[in-house]
Amino acid sequence: MKLDRLIAILVLLLRRDRIPARELAELFEVSVRTVLRDVDAIDRAGIPIVTYQGAGGGIGIAEGFRLDRSLLTPDDMAALVASLKGVASSVPDTRHTVLLEKLRNTLSPEQLQTVQAKTNQLVIDLEPWGGAGPVKERLAMLRQAIADRRQVRLAYTDAAGQSSVRLVEPYSLVLKGQRWYLYAWCEARQGFRLFRLGRITELSVTETRFVPREVALDELPWEHEWWKPENAIQLELVFERELSAAVREWFGEDAIREDDQRLMVKAVMPENPWLYGFLLSFGPGLEVVNPPHIRRVLLDLAAGIVRRYSSET
Repeated sequence: MKLDRLIAILVLLLRRDRIPARELAELFEVSVRTVLRDVDAIDRAGIPIVTYQGAGGGIGIAEGFRLDRSLLTPDDMAALVASLKGVASSVPDTRHTVLLEKLRNTLSPEQLQTVQAKTNQLVIDLEPWGGAGPVKERLAMLRQAIADRRQVRLAYTDAAGQSSVRLVEPYSLVLKGQRWYLYAWCEARQGFRLFRLGRITELSVTETRFVPREVALDELPWEHEWWKPENAIQLELVFERELSAAVREWFGEDAIREDDQRLMVKAVMPENPWLYGFLLSFGPGLEVVNPPHIRRVLLDLAAGIVRRYSSET
């Protein structure tokens, strides 16, 4: 990943007076031209880069800038290492492991010991309980498809249980709410959609390449698409006190009013199949006060559950 490489190059430049461009290219297994582009990006980010010509020359950071060589403190380095280890645990890519080793090799034994101690204070494990199953394989396939700009064909079942085959242009893998999603342009819907990896039953990468469309991924567009004003409803909910921990985790203190026995919550949420399942997950400890049509939806779903299990007795 480019960001990984930029960080590693910056760390090396902070540790050494100058490094030949060809040495950096060999270290990161890229072309000299790519290294020069990366170095130019670092320079444009506000870290002055100087190129030294002749024998013993190379790329370095301007001497005046070296008043503070500790741009990356042990805490900064520990945060980077913890983040990379977390990503590597879920997204199979040997480059993450290689980058970790490269970062560690820039440290003295004393610094490495300090960073290791701080890294152990924060462990990011992105794998679900019981293992990732087929998700890791799909992540690897989709990540390569994104890098190669190749269309992907997938068999998908949406939240309503409708199955379809989609041809999509993959743009980004998104970890949201402990689940992996693919953000992609869907040919059938003629728009960007978020596909949950757990609902993909078949996946294949095609040989067809696509020209990337304009999309501001740093603005998290899926947040706006999930929260559509026309689907938003005002909920009035009453929870039994034994659900206090879960209610506080989901809604926060500001949304809760309490009496001796119950917790009252007012919240605005998008109405969709996810909402019904979310509300049902609280079981008999939740009563929906308003709106009335949500009460009817939950009643119908609960009646269906009763019929299902009553038929077995």
